[in-house]
This record gives sequence, C-alpha cells and structure tokens, in this order.
Amino acid sequence: MPIDPDKLVALAFPDTEQSYSEKDVMLYALGVGLGHDPLDRRVLAFVYEKNLKVLPTFPVVLGFDPFLLRDHDTGVDYTLTVHGEEHLTLHRLPAASGAIVARHRIRDVIDKGAGKGALLLMERAISDKATGEPIATIRQTVFCRGDGGFGNVRPSPPVHPIPDRAPDFVCDFATRPETALIYRLSADTNPLHADPAVAKAAGFERPILQGLGTFGVAGHALLRTICDYDPSRVRTMAGRFSAPVYPGETIRTEMWQEGDNISYRVRVLERDVIAINNGRVELW
Repeated sequence: MPIDPDKLVALAFPDTEQSYSEKDVMLYALGVGLGHDPLDRRVLAFVYEKNLKVLPTFPVVLGFDPFLLRDHDTGVDYTLTVHGEEHLTLHRLPAASGAIVARHRIRDVIDKGAGKGALLLMERAISDKATGEPIATIRQTVFCRGDGGFGNVRPSPPVHPIPDRAPDFVCDFATRPETALIYRLSADTNPLHADPAVAKAAGFERPILQGLGTFGVAGHALLRTICDYDPSRVRTMAGRFSAPVYPGETIRTEMWQEGDNISYRVRVLERDVIAINNGRVELW
C-alpha cells in the first residue's frame, strides 16, 4: 500500500509521558562520553549528583518512542527507514529530575520520486508535566528509502551550508567500545546497536553507534570548545546524519563560528568519513 500523505499528516498520536531522575541525566552524559577525565570538574558537574547540570542535548531522549509510527497503518516500509536529520530547539533547560509530556505529529510528507524514497518530517513538543511550560521542540526527518512515487514530488528542504575554509575550532573525542551499549539505556534500544548478528544482516561489520549518540558527542564538543561548559548558552542544534560511527572510533567535531551562530560537521578520523554534515548551532 503506497503512502497517503494526507492520512499521515492527519494522524493523531497519543501523548508520551515520562518521569526521569538524576540517574537518567547522569547516564545520558556517560553515554555520550562525559567522565573520561574524573579530575575535570567542569565535566564532573554533568555526571555527579552534587549541583548536577543537564546537557543541552539531553531532551533528545525525552519522550522518545522508536515504535511510534509502527503502531499505525501508515504504508511505510520500516525496514528501509533511516534517521535523516535532527533539529533541537531548547526553550529552557530541563530540571535535573522531573516529568514531561511529549506531543507528537507529522508536519509534512515529501515525495522524492519513484525509486528515490520519501521524507517524513516529524515533530515532538516536550513540556513540563506539572506546569505545562515548554522545554524543547524536536524536529526529525525520517528518510523512507522504499516509499517514494506516491505523487506530488517536491525538492527536499535546503540544508545549512558548511563554510568553504578551514574550521575555526576542532575537538576530538575518542569513543569507547561500549558506548552504544551505554547510550541504549537512555533511549534507542534498536538491536542494530547491540547485536552483532543484527548489525551484520543490515550490512555493517559490527554494531554501530546511535546517530543521536554521535549528535550528543558533537554537542559535548561544542559545549567544551565554545560555551565553556555553560549549557544555558545553547539555543538550537541541528545536523544531517550522513554515515555511521563504530563504537571505539574517534569523533572529530569541526566548528566555524560567526558570532552566536556555529556551523559544524562531524568526521570519523579512522575512516575519514563525515558522520554528521550541515550542522548548525545557535547560541543565546
């Protein structure tokens, strides 16, 4: 059954409610690589409950439901879907513990043409359960590789250009072999990130790191290099996923600064491939 874009945009999803604790905040920070240097007090603030700080990318795991679409008759072939882009807007940093409500919707469906796939533009609005105050808005692009050709072919949304010059800043973080296994305890439990047999069947030599895990490592690099570990400075962060990372590889975040606007991309040093491209961050 082909995709019906009007039906998808009209879908009503149930809200997702989630309670989280300081342990969840610290586990997420450990999952994106903080804590390698136990003597760095700036980093310790995100992995130790005393005066605990919350990473600005932490909201990407709040209200996250990897099976949201699969519970509905959408016509999407989920075996051929991949996470294409992520855009996080922070309205305020979440507290170190609390409860949230996430409201989900499909903003748009774009047909790239027969044999070229389709794009689902998803949105998740996260608010504080007790007060209703908005915390973050997350927009994701899901690339449905097997679902193009249903009509109304349109171009993809434009991407943020990376400057054609050497980066102003570079930050390297080595990931650990168990990084994906730690990160999946915060959100993405897809066996692709844990089971060697599943990874091999999908065409990978071994389990890969979650895309949002790589996104979190890049967020750490930006926080360290430009924000001096002040999480309140981050207003938005976006990027396009372009290649997988294997746990244990070194992630280099290349950054270009123009005032409060940062362009960035993520390179895997061992294979010289770009894992996140066309990245952009806005600072307060």
